[in-house]
Amino acid sequence: MSIPFLDRLRSAGRLDQLFIDGQWTAPRGTTRMPVVDPSTEEAVAEVALGNAQDVDRAVAAARRAFADWSCCDPKERAEKIGRLHALVLERAETFAQAISLEMGAAIATARSAQVPVAAEHLRVARDLARDYAFMVRRDGMAIVREPIGVCSLITPWNWPLYQITAKVGPSLAAGCTVVLKPSELSPFSAILFAEAVQDAGFPDGVFNLVAGEGHDVGAAMSSHPDVDMVSITGSTRAGILVAQAAAPTVKRVAQELGGKSPNVILPDADLARAVPAGVAAGMRNVGQSCSAPTRMVVPRERLAEVERLAVEAVSRLVVADPRSESATHGPVANRAQFVRVQEMVEAGIAEGARLLCGGSGRPDGLARGFYVRPTVFSDVHTRMRIAQEEIFGPVLCIIPYDTVEEAVAIANDTVYGLGAHVQGEDLGAARAVAARIRSGQVHINNPAWNPHAPFGGYKRSGNGREYGVEGLQEYLETKAILGYEAKESA
Repeated sequence: MSIPFLDRLRSAGRLDQLFIDGQWTAPRGTTRMPVVDPSTEEAVAEVALGNAQDVDRAVAAARRAFADWSCCDPKERAEKIGRLHALVLERAETFAQAISLEMGAAIATARSAQVPVAAEHLRVARDLARDYAFMVRRDGMAIVREPIGVCSLITPWNWPLYQITAKVGPSLAAGCTVVLKPSELSPFSAILFAEAVQDAGFPDGVFNLVAGEGHDVGAAMSSHPDVDMVSITGSTRAGILVAQAAAPTVKRVAQELGGKSPNVILPDADLARAVPAGVAAGMRNVGQSCSAPTRMVVPRERLAEVERLAVEAVSRLVVADPRSESATHGPVANRAQFVRVQEMVEAGIAEGARLLCGGSGRPDGLARGFYVRPTVFSDVHTRMRIAQEEIFGPVLCIIPYDTVEEAVAIANDTVYGLGAHVQGEDLGAARAVAARIRSGQVHINNPAWNPHAPFGGYKRSGNGREYGVEGLQEYLETKAILGYEAKESA
């Protein structure tokens, strides 16, 4: 089958190259990685991977470029980022096709969510570069926010373009230079993004792309002595490894890691609105979102109604070929994730959770591909694995409670603290519960996504924040210049 964007990348040699110092270049390493279409389980291409030598080349290029990029007028940086934003929007359909192929997102989701929200991070970064006060005067001194330096950015496969722009946008706006390692499992959107960076006219070395595996390229990027900061989105295990590798050089580490987010439905909530919206949020992107609210914490006296509404909501999902316009959900992104979801569904059954719909195996009519059955368990208690471990698939746990105090305790009974939801008609009561949940974000009554809202976790969900002003500030150092304003001598 001919795939136009992939045919073009192949003919241009992009699948065999890295992007370093403004040039497409062959890697020093010889490893190649097949890219598997999760809807067919078949490889559609191979990409060349870099190694530690390629990291050295990319970091050196970023270090050379930092001197000029960090000192240029922020409005110049804003202009370049604005051009990049425009190019991503112009090429939105190509990006959507690439994301659907490389990680299985339904094409409708790729078009309506994966690409446009990724572009929003660039728009916000453009505006921040233009408007942020990089220097303020206070008490006779100047407080200056300066770019931290060369940044290693490590991104995952589940929201591939979105996670790239969430890091690249603010780091470039701050005046940093970067080396990006996208997931080797979803490389196409990253290659397309590097082409857009080149076409936007960024100076050589400001942005560098080195594909590779975590144990090789990721480790080299995290430990490199000429890297000033590393930012990773990934599993908690991966975040720990990055922090350990970075520790000897005392570089800043930002980690956006795992989650097991609660959705607390208060006794006065409108269930007809809250439950279907909660199912949609928990199973968005086939459940492959670190902040997905996969624990629905509900009043015991309303459990039967919640269960009925949840099963009805799942019945409206269409799991199908991701290229189908009617599909709401495609496969999970890779074989390892498919195996993980099957294991956890079986664990839920074995531990005594009540299966309302779904279960193990593929949906009817889908004999191949990493398709899984959207699954809802009820009568889940907090000691079950499905209530504690991140599944990263379309598996929802309904956990009943008797008092709001107990609901808050259930919400906080996890090692994670990334996101949370609260539903209720009494806004004051909902706010009070939101204030007691230990997580980096809380959504009351399903508000619209806000690209300015800082995102990051408590506990083992990580350190640091992304998005908006707080995301920009992660890439800045603070300098106090005393005596900045002259005073008359006595």
